[in-house]
Amino acid sequence: MHGRDHTLRITWPAASPQASEALTPRDDVLTEEAAGDGAFEQAHGPFHRYRRVVEVDDVEVRETITYAVRIPWFGWLFARPLRHALRHRRAPGSPSPGWAPPDQLSERQARTLALLAMASMSATFANTLFTQTANFAADTFGIDDHGQGIGGAIVRLGVLIALPFAVLADRLGRRRTIVLTAWLAPLLCAIGALAPSFWVLVGSQTLARPMGIALSLLAGVAAAEDMPRSSRAYAVSVLALSAGLGAGVAVGALKLADLGDDGWRLIYLLSLMWLPVAISLMRQLLETRRFETVHRIAQPMNRRRLALVAAVALSSNLFVAPASFFQNRYLDDIRGYSGGGIALFALLTGTPASLGLIFGGRLADAFGRRMLIIVCTPVSATLLVLGFVAEGPWMWAAVMGGGLLAAIAYPAYQVYRSELFPTGNRGRANGLVSTTALLSGSVGILVVGWARDQGYSFGHIMAIMAVGQLVAAYLAFRHYPETAHLELEQLNPEDPRISEG
Repeated sequence: MHGRDHTLRITWPAASPQASEALTPRDDVLTEEAAGDGAFEQAHGPFHRYRRVVEVDDVEVRETITYAVRIPWFGWLFARPLRHALRHRRAPGSPSPGWAPPDQLSERQARTLALLAMASMSATFANTLFTQTANFAADTFGIDDHGQGIGGAIVRLGVLIALPFAVLADRLGRRRTIVLTAWLAPLLCAIGALAPSFWVLVGSQTLARPMGIALSLLAGVAAAEDMPRSSRAYAVSVLALSAGLGAGVAVGALKLADLGDDGWRLIYLLSLMWLPVAISLMRQLLETRRFETVHRIAQPMNRRRLALVAAVALSSNLFVAPASFFQNRYLDDIRGYSGGGIALFALLTGTPASLGLIFGGRLADAFGRRMLIIVCTPVSATLLVLGFVAEGPWMWAAVMGGGLLAAIAYPAYQVYRSELFPTGNRGRANGLVSTTALLSGSVGILVVGWARDQGYSFGHIMAIMAVGQLVAAYLAFRHYPETAHLELEQLNPEDPRISEG
C-alpha cells in the first residue's frame, strides 16, 4: 500500500440497520465529514485519500469507499486489517481493534510511527550485533569468559558517545539526528567484519553501538512527541516489537557463524542491509510537532525525576544486561548448543515476547503503567533466573514465560523516559538515563564474568543480580506518577500546549 487507490463496495438491504447507519458519518478507524450528495470525506484519520459515496434506492443502499494509505515499509501488513475495519463499522466509543492503537491516528502519525519502527529495527540490530557474536569472535581469537566480559563492558561504555547525539537532538531536532545516526550505525557496524583481533572488533563496535543506542532512544522520543495521549505506550510497544525483529535478524544470522571460524564476520557485513532505512528516513520523516513548537524555550532539568528514572534503569540493568549478554555463553558452554541451536532457542523463546509487547502496550495505555510493572517484574525475573538453572523443556518454558512477562511490562517502564521530561531537554534526559542503564549493565557484565571465572554457577550469580529487578519495580510503583491518558503538557506544565493532529 504505497498510495495506490483501493475500492471497497458494500451493499445493504434498504430496511437494515446498517443501511441507516451508512447514511451517517462514521467515527471509528477515521472520522468522516459530509461532503454533500451522499458523499463523506475524511476529517481525521490515517488515510492519504478517502471518499465514501452512498447511493440509495427502494431496495438497497450501496456504499463505495475509495481510499489510499501511505504507511512506509509496513503498508502490506495493514492492508487486510484496514479493509476489514472499513467494511465493519464499529460503534462510536467502542474499543479499537486489537491491532490498532487506542487513539485514532492521523496520516502523519501513522507514517511517523512506521518510519520510527524501521529505525528501531536498524538500531537494535546494531545494539545486538556484538552481544550475539562476541562468543564466536572470542573463540576465534582465544579469549576467555573474563576477557569476553571486559570486551562487552567496554562496548557498553561506548554509550558515552551516544550522549552528545541526544543533546544534539534537543538543539538541532529529532529528525536530523535520527537520520544521521541511521546512516552511521550500519556503516560503523560493518567495519567489524574486517577486525584483525578481538580488541579491534571491540573498538569498532564501541563506536558503532552508540549510534544504534542514540537512534533507538531518539526514535522513542519522537514517537512520544507525535503520538496521541492514550497511545504512547502502544507506540513504545510497536517500536519494541520492531526492535525485536531487528534483534531477530541478528540472532537468525548466527547460523552463518557455523560456516567456519570466521563465519561471524558475515553477520557484520549484513549491517549494510539497513542503509535503505536511512534513505527512507531522510526522505519521509518529518520533525516532531512538539519540537517545532517549543525547542527554543529554555527549560530546566527536573533533577528529582531524572534521578528517579535513572535509578530504575540502573537497578534493572544490573540483571537484564548480563542475562542477555551471557545467555549464548551459557547455552554454548553449559548446554552444548551450536550457533544454529542458539538461534533457534532465541527465536522460539522470544516469539511470545513479541505478543507480550503489543498486549503490554495496550494494557499500559488502558489501565495504567504502575500496576503492570509491580505485577509482572518479580515473576519475570524469577522465571529468567530459572532459565539459567533448569534443563531441557523446563529451561525453554522458563525463558519463554519470563520473556513474555518482561515484554508486557516493558512499554510501561520505557514510556516514562519520555513522558516525565519537557521537550527542551527530553533528548538529553533520555541520553542520561540510557547512559546510566548501560553503565550499570557494564558493571553487571563485569561482575558476572568475574564470578564465572571464580567458579560460581550461572544460576547463583543471576539470582543475586535479579535483586536489581525487584528494586526497580518497587521504585517505579512507589514513586512514579500515573501518566496514562494525560497529555505530555499536563505532565510537564513548562511546555506550551500544541494542537491535535
